[in-house]
Amino acid sequence: MSPSRRRSVIRQWPTVVWLAFVWMMLWGSLSVANLIVGLLIGVLVTGGLRMTPIVFHGRVRPLGLMRLVGRFAFDLVRASFEVSLLALRPGHVPHGAVIGVQLRSHSDLYLTLTSELSSLVPGSLVVEAHRLTGKLYLHVLDVEQSGGVEKARQTVLAQEERVLRAFASDEELRQAGLPLRPARGRRGEGVNA
Repeated sequence: MSPSRRRSVIRQWPTVVWLAFVWMMLWGSLSVANLIVGLLIGVLVTGGLRMTPIVFHGRVRPLGLMRLVGRFAFDLVRASFEVSLLALRPGHVPHGAVIGVQLRSHSDLYLTLTSELSSLVPGSLVVEAHRLTGKLYLHVLDVEQSGGVEKARQTVLAQEERVLRAFASDEELRQAGLPLRPARGRRGEGVNA
């Protein structure tokens, strides 16, 4: 391993530790052998695979992070309940649609976070993400239940806003066209029309 590659692995020690943790959770066994193998795999992945570095210029905002996690948990429970009711409703045929949502930020990190959080909520799935344009395409299970196409778009944009307010710098918020202080909307979330 070249000295520059070795330095790269050393700089990525949090990723190596995270990958080792994931490895142990996948095996379901917290043993020394699994830890050692997980660390070796983490070193191989971070040192052997060329990954584009994602530059983080923001800062973690604890209040914004709490809002993001709290609202995500609420959305997860609500959407799970709605999807289960949809599955149990006899004779109802859901009208799905693929919608395009133009995100405000063009950062790879915020695009990824927004698309992952949107896909994890039952009833929607990101089918394509355009990195250069910052546009997400989502499949919505039942557009009527979601409140229509525009409501589904606004839900994704609100998710992006919560991600930005949890992690973005003041400059990134300005570039995304968001005020530094969130507007008070329903349930205390920032709402942009």
